[in-house]
Amino acid sequence: MNNAVAGFSKLTKEEKINWIANEYFANPAEAVATIKQYWNSDAKLQQLHDEFIENTISNFYLPMGIAPNFLINGKYYSVPMVIEESSVVAAAAKSAKFWSTRGGFKATVLNTEKIGQVHFLFKGNSTKLEQFFNTIKESLIASTESITKNMQKRGGGITSLELRNKTAELENYFQLHATFETKDSMGANFINSCLEQFAKTLKEEAQNYADFNETESDITVVMSILSNYVPNCIVRVEVSCEVSALAEKKIENPQEFAEKLIQAVRIAEIEPFRAVTHNKGIMNGVDSVVLATGNDFRAVEAGVHAYASRSGQYSSLSYAKIENGIFTFWMEIPLALGTVGGLTSLHPLVKMALEILGKPSAQELMQIVAVVGLAQNFAALRSLTTTGIQEGHMKMHINNILNQFQTTSEERKIIKTHFENNSISHSAVVEFIEKLRK
Repeated sequence: MNNAVAGFSKLTKEEKINWIANEYFANPAEAVATIKQYWNSDAKLQQLHDEFIENTISNFYLPMGIAPNFLINGKYYSVPMVIEESSVVAAAAKSAKFWSTRGGFKATVLNTEKIGQVHFLFKGNSTKLEQFFNTIKESLIASTESITKNMQKRGGGITSLELRNKTAELENYFQLHATFETKDSMGANFINSCLEQFAKTLKEEAQNYADFNETESDITVVMSILSNYVPNCIVRVEVSCEVSALAEKKIENPQEFAEKLIQAVRIAEIEPFRAVTHNKGIMNGVDSVVLATGNDFRAVEAGVHAYASRSGQYSSLSYAKIENGIFTFWMEIPLALGTVGGLTSLHPLVKMALEILGKPSAQELMQIVAVVGLAQNFAALRSLTTTGIQEGHMKMHINNILNQFQTTSEERKIIKTHFENNSISHSAVVEFIEKLRK
């Protein structure tokens, strides 16, 4: 394709698909068949999915699995996880079972504050701007009353509003920095609506403020938007037990294992190259539950990684120690999640996932998500410091290789039996398949 397409969004779904198939595929009929193969047979349900985004042509499937036996604050959960990566669900389930016999996971929501900002330019005397803000602060908040009244009934709303002077970093740049409590909703639409009203009232009040000159009264609002960095929306999760209780089949010397795991965590604390992969493992667990429950995993990822850099250097999100013979492994992460609104009330599988979790509040979901992240991290560190990461991962990944080569059920039995006692790698499996077929 060498030319731009005009009016693509105005085409019907069928026309979009035919255009894509004819423009990009040598066999258009085969491409159309593949696209339609993933449609839901229920037309009403398919329409629901079509309307989640724009220019929809099909559905993109990801597996939804269950990790059972998560004991969190004395209550058992079976946790839905949506992810494409081999071994993640298995690792989470294994870690959950391990800790369920050692007291389970403890989780505490430390706070739930969300943040939004109106970014604006003001050319003039900053002292006069501060006086102006103090004069109109109550009016700013009052102007959002029609937006906040229902949230206030649920115990939420605007919790603070302040003026911040950022001119040392950027000329003429100021912001209204607001904090919110959004209860069981993630609150993005609520926060953004409040911020846009703040911006409108700010400009109107500035035009009528007697102490401003003409330049000062002409405030330029650059943008009004929530922040996905929520360093005051934090959940803490931990596991602990006597060092001796860590013993199991592949942990014959629990003291040595614990000390080695602590060193692995400390390496991630001081070495950014390791910290990124270390935290990616945590996010394997976090993202999979965030996706399953219809929340925004991109927002969560951005906020968590910013939090990992809060000291000025990217570092480990988790920590470990031995104190008085007790091994403790813990983590604090920011999570802005919701259990009402958005996909939570629309997507059938999201509704099912929340029902499996016992219809949790937003705070309870924060705890569950963070626990799965910590469990995933423990599973990865246990593998890394004992057998190595590839042994377990490749056992799970072998199915992908077998599917890639379209092996028969008889071939699968032979291949899996062979690799029960032989090292698994992609090349080794491919080589064995080729030998088997000769």
